[in-house]
Amino acid sequence: MNAGLPILRLGDILLSGLLNDLDDKTALAFTDELTTRIANEGIRGVIIDISRLEIIDSFVARLLIQLAGTGRLLGTQMVVAGMRPAVALTLTELGLQLTGVRTALNAEQAMELLGWRRPAEAAPHAS
Repeated sequence: MNAGLPILRLGDILLSGLLNDLDDKTALAFTDELTTRIANEGIRGVIIDISRLEIIDSFVARLLIQLAGTGRLLGTQMVVAGMRPAVALTLTELGLQLTGVRTALNAEQAMELLGWRRPAEAAPHAS
C-alpha cells in the first residue's frame, strides 16, 4: 500500500515527512505502511520531518504519539525533526505533549540521535 507520502530507507532507518494537508485516509495509510515496513525490514529508527508543517492540531499530535508508541512496541525509536517554533508554541498552548517522542532540530541531528554517522571522507593516499 502506498500512503502517498514518501518513506525513504537509509540503512536501518526510515525517513519521511508530514504535510499540512494530511487527511485521515492518508494518515491511516501512512501509519499502516510505516509500521509494516518497520516490522518487515528490521528498522531500528524512524525520522519524521515536520519542517513543512506550519500548524499542528490534536489529530497530527495524536498520530505522532501513536506512531512512537507502535514503533517502541516493534523495537524501533522515532524522532520528530524540524519542528517550527510556531508549532511548538501551538502544542504548548493546546496542552499537547508528544509523550514518548524524541525531537531534533533537523533531520541530520535526528540521524545522529539514532546513531547514524556519515561515512568518513576517504583520506588521500600518500604517494
